[in-house]
Amino acid sequence: MKNIMRFFLEKFFTAFAWLATFTAMSAIFILIGFLALRGYSTINLELFFGQANWLKAITGAQPVFGGLWPAMAGTIALVLLSCSIAIPVGVAAGIYLSEYASPKIQSAAGFAVDLMAGIPSIVMGLFGFSIIILLKNTFLPQARTCLMLAAVCIALLVMPYLIRTTQNSLQSISEERRLLGISLGFSTWQNIRHILLPSSSKGILSGIILSIGRAAEDTAVILLTGVVSQAFVPRSLWDKFEAIPFRIYYLAAEHRSSAELEQAYGAALVLLIITGLLFILAFLFQKSIEKKWIIR
Repeated sequence: MKNIMRFFLEKFFTAFAWLATFTAMSAIFILIGFLALRGYSTINLELFFGQANWLKAITGAQPVFGGLWPAMAGTIALVLLSCSIAIPVGVAAGIYLSEYASPKIQSAAGFAVDLMAGIPSIVMGLFGFSIIILLKNTFLPQARTCLMLAAVCIALLVMPYLIRTTQNSLQSISEERRLLGISLGFSTWQNIRHILLPSSSKGILSGIILSIGRAAEDTAVILLTGVVSQAFVPRSLWDKFEAIPFRIYYLAAEHRSSAELEQAYGAALVLLIITGLLFILAFLFQKSIEKKWIIR
């Protein structure tokens, strides 16, 4: 009787697992299909550059009004800047917590990292906005929200995931591999550089890929830290900027015609494509790193 119950339970949970996987994949394909159907007809040069000449718009010789080009440039700049801040600090902090920190520091810092990971993005945006108010009322009256502030807040938002991913990837390495470098006379850093990091590169790079996606799609943070509905391509770190997530929100909430709503669907499709391309580039980089380090 117990064997029969065990058999049916195993079949039930197997079927449930397959059903859950099928449901998740179906939801993803339905969403992509819906965006493709609604947004495909709007994908043209006018969606990106409005009435401006596309070559002059790309080179900055002519401003773009009503097109997505400034928002695309702002989104890419935001992702690159925030990731250039978050990735080195997050990976370094994860290495420290895994390989250098004492158990007490690991416990205290781990709690702080988990607390940061649970902070809602709107709270992080309020934090950045509060910094600007503090600066304006003290020793920097000309302070204002800008691309740099938004990138720093996004970096703080994704950094806990990078720290935890790096730490967990390093700690999951077997003891035999950990002792490999030590047995060859490596120092602690040499062991980390030549043995542990190559062995954990897949997990670390997976965390980086997820961080790129989070940086590209967040709206609540940038809503309070420098994004606007109409701006030129940012020419410095202290400029206001446009971003595709906010553009989608603005068009969906404030559209005055069906054409503007269709443009929002087109912008959502463009954001999906840009995020997908960033994921592909990160995945190719991951594969090249694995090939270089001969990770199997």
